[in-house]
Amino acid sequence: MNKNNTYSKSILIFAILGLIFSCEDFVEVAPPNDRLISQSVFDNENSARSAIQGIYNQLMIIYFSNGGENSVTNLAGLSADNLETIRPTNATFLEFQENEILPDNNRNLGLWSGVYNIIYLTNSLLEGISSSDLNEDFINELAAQARFIRAFSYFYLVNLYGEVPLLLSTDYVTNAVAEREPVEEVYAQIVNDLQLAIPLLNENYTDGERTTIVRSAGKALLARVQLYRKNWIQAAELSTQVISNQQLFTLLDDLNQVFLKNSREAIWQLSPLGRGNSTTQTEEGALYVIDPTLPGIYNLQLTADLITNFSEEDQRAEFWIGYFEDNNVYYPYKYKDGYSTNNLTEYSMVLRLAEQYLIRAEARVMMGQYNLAVEDINRIKQRAGIELLDADQQWSEEDLLEILIEEKRKEFFTEWGHRWLDLKRLHLATSILSSHTSEWQPTDVLYPIPEEERMSNINLSQNEGY
Repeated sequence: MNKNNTYSKSILIFAILGLIFSCEDFVEVAPPNDRLISQSVFDNENSARSAIQGIYNQLMIIYFSNGGENSVTNLAGLSADNLETIRPTNATFLEFQENEILPDNNRNLGLWSGVYNIIYLTNSLLEGISSSDLNEDFINELAAQARFIRAFSYFYLVNLYGEVPLLLSTDYVTNAVAEREPVEEVYAQIVNDLQLAIPLLNENYTDGERTTIVRSAGKALLARVQLYRKNWIQAAELSTQVISNQQLFTLLDDLNQVFLKNSREAIWQLSPLGRGNSTTQTEEGALYVIDPTLPGIYNLQLTADLITNFSEEDQRAEFWIGYFEDNNVYYPYKYKDGYSTNNLTEYSMVLRLAEQYLIRAEARVMMGQYNLAVEDINRIKQRAGIELLDADQQWSEEDLLEILIEEKRKEFFTEWGHRWLDLKRLHLATSILSSHTSEWQPTDVLYPIPEEERMSNINLSQNEGY
């Protein structure tokens, strides 16, 4: 697959334990002299915990998941209608914004290779613990976290690229020539990993830190997957289980508290400490929050189309959108900390409770349970301080879905590509995005397979239109 797969499993374990590199450095790094063999990593619980923590740290470093300019949050935000680049000279950003991504786009390569980097690490961990003599319950819980992260990674791969290679081992000989698998097979593996993981995950967070995977996170992701697969009953049941866990989760009335570390709305977060340096802001904060003293270094702004969709009374516009008057620029302000050292106040949000209300609402609409769907939508509207839907009105499926997609846009802008994925799966991309870019084609709903990957693996086909 990628050059990083040429290295032995022992080097991967070494990387997991502490030598956590950026995606690019990881590809290029030479084998260390003091390699750790995979089995020795799992001789005791401390080193095994370090292995899974290393994967969490890597998620905070690689392009795909770090929240920076090459993350799925930013690039998919550009592909949809929420973000745009301020500078027309930024060609690689413009390719995403105009949905004209070239197969040799380096940002796209970083996205793809970053996800496979994480998948390789999870495969390595799963293989390592399979022959471990550690406590069975401990091994199962560790494996469950790895399976969740692998499922999470494949969820984004299959939604961004369509058919992708399904790599479930560290066998380089097999991986290097792997063909793309049908979307349904990838989804089957995602569901299998999550269903195996959920009963083995811990019910509660350790030390109150929401930076590790717990059972509710597994249910939350599986609820999303079942929604995407149009399994409405399962999606509604799973989201209900998460929503009902009021001991752990609640929608916060104060929108300024939602993205704080260990927020009670958070189901899963990533800590900036995973980067291993002295800065403590999230990458989202560093990327989007405009410092008035240095406005020239910022490249991105929210689209006028998104801004005008917020009503005047919408608290999300007041608390989650910043405005730089000198340049007439609106920017994402969910994270307030643009730069800090030794002042850890915010974690990068991955999964949060509000999504579960909207997952359940959509599933209920599709099952004809319109009144119940209105209740869920109104819970989000109420928190935003905007007019509620009339519960006594005779709503149609079409009307409620239209309201849902707009509420989700306003709730989850610049969070993990929600808008881009929703437009694609609901078949709205062409009708909405064709007016935003003159070169739109229906095949643009999938990103191209990176050219460098296809040069390394002749069995990788290209998506239509590239």
